[in-house]
Amino acid sequence: MPGKGWNTMLCREIIQVIEAAYPKEAALDFDNVGLLAGRAEKEVSRIYLALDATDAVIDRAAAAGADMLITHHPLIFSPLKRVTDEDFVSRRVVRLIQDDISYYAMHTNYDVLGMAALAEKVLDIRDAQVLDVTMEKDGKEEGIGRVGNLARKMTLGECAVDVKHKLELGSVKVFGDLDKTVSRIAVSPGSGKSSIPVAISKGADVLVTGDIGHHDGLDAVEQGLAVIDAGHYGTEYIFIEDMKRFLEEKLPGLEVITSPVIHPFQVLSDTDEM
Repeated sequence: MPGKGWNTMLCREIIQVIEAAYPKEAALDFDNVGLLAGRAEKEVSRIYLALDATDAVIDRAAAAGADMLITHHPLIFSPLKRVTDEDFVSRRVVRLIQDDISYYAMHTNYDVLGMAALAEKVLDIRDAQVLDVTMEKDGKEEGIGRVGNLARKMTLGECAVDVKHKLELGSVKVFGDLDKTVSRIAVSPGSGKSSIPVAISKGADVLVTGDIGHHDGLDAVEQGLAVIDAGHYGTEYIFIEDMKRFLEEKLPGLEVITSPVIHPFQVLSDTDEM
């Protein structure tokens, strides 16, 4: 039953609104986006938004009485050969179908047409350009990430602190000399190892991204690029509130509930020892 005072729409009608702004054609070739489980004809009055379709997220969506779950990262990424309760991924699909929750994922189509510009805004990047162009839409280049100028020259250490504050993070990992002066910044939300060569080619002094390994960071610094690893979740959880605003603007009759911001890991320091 719809929540008190809320209207209903068919799941497929909601998808039409989403894909008018974030068409599936904008997604990269390797991706899996769209309606991944459940009924297109499902009547929806309550939407639950999260970054990932974890067990905890599905539990919270079901407890909230959600009719539709929308996440950034697709639950089904690699092909499933069977859908049973014997595998941790397919078990979630079973749960979604049992609870009659239609499940929709919008990943790199949102990265290209939403996340890049959002990260530019959050980090206050000036004179920004697309970092890695993947398509043209309405005569305009679109793609992964942004590259542009900082509001002022600063040290890498100051830049890292600024990024930490703007993304509201407890910590960031930095590759490079903290006293180095930086003025040109690139951002590639999520897993940005592949963005290192592009950032270097476009003259960035520092790249903000996530999932940077030991050798990736060292090699970037050797080529003149500092890296601020703010985490995969730390650079992408901004999707949740952005999509909430979008859905409430485009579908004002529906209730939109957001997953709490819960970082998937903690960083312990000496002061945290028991």
